[in-house]
Amino acid sequence: MSGFTRPLARLIDQFERLPGIGPRTAQRLALHLLRQPEEQIRSFADALLAARTEVGHCQTCHHLSAEPTCEICRNPERANGQICVVADSRDLLALERTREFSGHYHVLGGLISPMDGIGPDLLQISSLVKRVAANNTEEVILALTPSVEGDTTSLYVARLLKPFTRVSRIAYGLPVGSELEYADDVTLSRALEGRRAVE
Repeated sequence: MSGFTRPLARLIDQFERLPGIGPRTAQRLALHLLRQPEEQIRSFADALLAARTEVGHCQTCHHLSAEPTCEICRNPERANGQICVVADSRDLLALERTREFSGHYHVLGGLISPMDGIGPDLLQISSLVKRVAANNTEEVILALTPSVEGDTTSLYVARLLKPFTRVSRIAYGLPVGSELEYADDVTLSRALEGRRAVE
C-alpha cells in the first residue's frame, strides 16, 4: 500500500479482509482508529479478542452464545411448538428484528452446496432432526435463502422432518438470490406470515 507507513498499511490490509470493506473504507477506519485515545484502542482490541474467545454456539439451537444455552432458548416466554430453521445467526437476527416470530430457532451453520464441498454432514441437520423427534414440535418453518442452495437444503431437511412434524417454508416475498440479512423488516414480516407447506 503506497503512501502509508508499514504498520498503517498492515492495519488497512486487515480491514480490507472484512466482508463489505473496500480500500477506501479500510483507509477511513484505520485513520479513524489512529485518532482515538490509546485506552479506546485497547478496549476495542480487548472486545475483539473476548468475542473471539468467549462466543461459541448454543448447544440447543447453535446460535451464537457466550453461555451453553442462548438467551432465546432459555426464554420461557418463547413458543415451544415452533422451530424456525435458518442458515446462520445473521438470518436469525434479521427475523428477530421483525418481532413476528415467538418460537425457537435452529441454526444450520450454512446451506448444502456440493460445489463448495458442503454436504449435509457439515451442517447442524442431524441435531435438528433429533431435536424435532424428541420434542413435541408442531411446526418447523424453513427460513432459508431462496437460492439453489437454499432450495436444496429446504427439500432435504423437509424430507427428514415430515415424519415428525408439519414443515413449512417462508413465503417467497424475497427476491430469488437475495440474502435474508439484507431484507427489510416489512418484507421479512410478510414472508413469515405468508409461509406455506413444503410439497
